[in-house]
Amino acid sequence: MEKACCRWSRRDAVRLGAMGLARTALAGAAGAQAHGAEKRRKLLVISVDGMDHRYMRDADTLGLKTPNLRKLTREGAWAAGVVGVVPTVTWPSHSTMVTGVTPEVHGILNNDLPKEQGGGRYWFRKYLKAVPLYDAARQAGLKTAAVEWPVTVDAAIDFNIPEVFEKRGAGMDMEAHEKHSTPGLMDKIAAMFPSFPQEWMDDRTRTQAVVYLLKQERPDLILVHLVDHDEEAHATGPFSKRARAKLEYVDELIGLMMKALPKDMCVAVVSDHGFERVDRLADPREALRRAGVQGELTVRGTMAWTADASVASALRRHAGEAAFGIGREIPPAEVERIWPPMKGNFLFEPMEHVQFGKPEPRAVSGSHGYWPLRKDYRATYALWGPGVKRETLPEIEMVSIAGRLASVLGLEFPAK
Repeated sequence: MEKACCRWSRRDAVRLGAMGLARTALAGAAGAQAHGAEKRRKLLVISVDGMDHRYMRDADTLGLKTPNLRKLTREGAWAAGVVGVVPTVTWPSHSTMVTGVTPEVHGILNNDLPKEQGGGRYWFRKYLKAVPLYDAARQAGLKTAAVEWPVTVDAAIDFNIPEVFEKRGAGMDMEAHEKHSTPGLMDKIAAMFPSFPQEWMDDRTRTQAVVYLLKQERPDLILVHLVDHDEEAHATGPFSKRARAKLEYVDELIGLMMKALPKDMCVAVVSDHGFERVDRLADPREALRRAGVQGELTVRGTMAWTADASVASALRRHAGEAAFGIGREIPPAEVERIWPPMKGNFLFEPMEHVQFGKPEPRAVSGSHGYWPLRKDYRATYALWGPGVKRETLPEIEMVSIAGRLASVLGLEFPAK
């Protein structure tokens, strides 16, 4: 899951501007009609946390042994990347994928609640201000299930194991899940899989839960969030030997789910954000101080901005210098389109493989939370199954995913 360097403050998040309400509405409506008025089918949505789109696009170059993901790209519809929402972190992104709106609209502004609201994660459904797909499906008489989907504690889901934890170790503690899951559900899974009730919930046990649901409960909609790749990509960097191995293991788990599918069920594989290798940290505020430049500069790990023209001018002059770490100034038109409330500010993103922060000795790692249009920094979307046309879609926006998923279920969503 997210590391501290990727987090944004509440003040930052409140100013997201929803990437523009008009943009959200248009993308959501377009997504709802993405595959036409098709026959209603069941749907399994598998989110692989941190699966950058290059894992699918460049599978041959990376030497990946991922037969199940390759099957989706070979036989189904998959996109040439998904443009995320600000901030490009897990909980806001997952909430966008099931609501079709951006963080300021659905209310999940970060992974964690602000300190003034008690901190901790946005565990509970009550924090979600927009209607999620699982609510719309249930209201339409469909049976719903979720395994580790963010913001689903106390959600009206027929079979629910929400993402929640009190401890982190080799996964998330099983005890916390038992407190908040649908009563009796985890015991039923354990009856089918005796190895299920281990100390930690990990991708293996999440997959066992999905296989149980597919074989015994047969929901119309299942949402599952696989987390383990994200942990490895943070620790050793995306596309590293270990991250690739973890993704290949995830592919094996996807294969187990696909073997248990009923004939009338489609599979969507999505992810919440791209990933970038981080080789070093740079501190533009300290570099400005040493250069004798005064003025305010707000710095987050993946973004820096200022309303001071003199500070912006200095950053432009020193762009590309290692001490400053400044890569690109985001054009004003792009700022206005992606983050409207920041209009009038000067925004800068780090150089490639650089993150803003106090320089310190460190090993190569991985991160996200970057600007959604950063070069080759995209999330994943693929759809496979009965009635799905084989095609390569152009780059899509994350706000369109909820409508695309809804069309498989025969629902018009988000409501226009």
